[in-house]
Amino acid sequence: MISRAEVVRTAGSIAAIQQDDGGVPWPEGHVDAWNHLECLMAMSVAGLSEEVRRGYDWLARHQRADGSWPMKLVDGVPTEPGGESNHAAYVAAGLWHHHLVTGDQAVTEARWPMVKAALDYVVGLQTERGEIVWERDAHGTAAAYALLTGCSSIHQGLRCGVLLADHLGDPQPHWELAADRLAHVLQAHPEAFADKSRFSMDWYYPVLGGAVRGERAYELVEREWATFVVPGLGIRCVSDQPWVTGAETCELVLALDAIGDRERAARLFTDMQHLRHEDGSYWTGWQFVNRKHFPHERSGYTAAAVVLAADALLGLTPGSGLFRDIVSTTTVSTATADPATPCGCAPRETVGHKQTTVGYE
Repeated sequence: MISRAEVVRTAGSIAAIQQDDGGVPWPEGHVDAWNHLECLMAMSVAGLSEEVRRGYDWLARHQRADGSWPMKLVDGVPTEPGGESNHAAYVAAGLWHHHLVTGDQAVTEARWPMVKAALDYVVGLQTERGEIVWERDAHGTAAAYALLTGCSSIHQGLRCGVLLADHLGDPQPHWELAADRLAHVLQAHPEAFADKSRFSMDWYYPVLGGAVRGERAYELVEREWATFVVPGLGIRCVSDQPWVTGAETCELVLALDAIGDRERAARLFTDMQHLRHEDGSYWTGWQFVNRKHFPHERSGYTAAAVVLAADALLGLTPGSGLFRDIVSTTTVSTATADPATPCGCAPRETVGHKQTTVGYE
């Protein structure tokens, strides 16, 4: 386990890569709203209030009239103009986390219109069955399919949005209904989603986003544990490559913590510390056949996932239960949904989270 001082140092490594305009980029230089928000959440844990303020200013400047953000921006210019639903939804998780950590009512009220526009964009992409398609393209056309990882993250965003709405006395019952319908599909209708099952995110994100909890969550975790977990190193990004990644490992830590499996959460968190750099940043991943860091980069989003996992395990801030406390109000019994049916989630290459290039050379 790392110390509070080491957590702060890791958050500082994120602040070090923040751009002058407030955006927090991927190593190759583009910014997307989801990873940017995760980095703001990590900096909130460390009390880097000015950096976080600049980050929310960036979001406000780049939010479009329909409530979305471009998939990718470079130097503030959209390079992929479509708008992803999970990017928009995560702003609610970010702002609720900021409110829990700081208690800053003024910031919560000032950023509330941004959240309202974003979540209305998201629910506008919900199908009759209940899944939420992954994007609306530059011409305004909705995608033809949904991604389970993205929808799992959206579920968390909608639940956080409902909490924000209730806190501010501005109820949004259509968000709660959308979250309930989405949870049902996540629990009972894997056929609603594109199959991306070689990615570890297929496995744990329904738990991480709060749609699957209780006995079914434990069943889901056990089902693919041997497929993805590499003892002593972390978890694979993809099932067919000898490549462990820090961000995915820490997200699984958060999922395990959320269902009370703190022993394995702590062990996995300790296992992935081989990716820590002396400056507090983290290598994205490790190719354990070639024994090389792959890709050869240290990413802000990996550092952010480490900080959030450390907060969950150590209880450093009042926001440490963010993933633990978001639970679906909709439960499908195991008699209704076949627990042996694999979930089909989305890799980061399509939901815009993180690097997915496989680690062979």
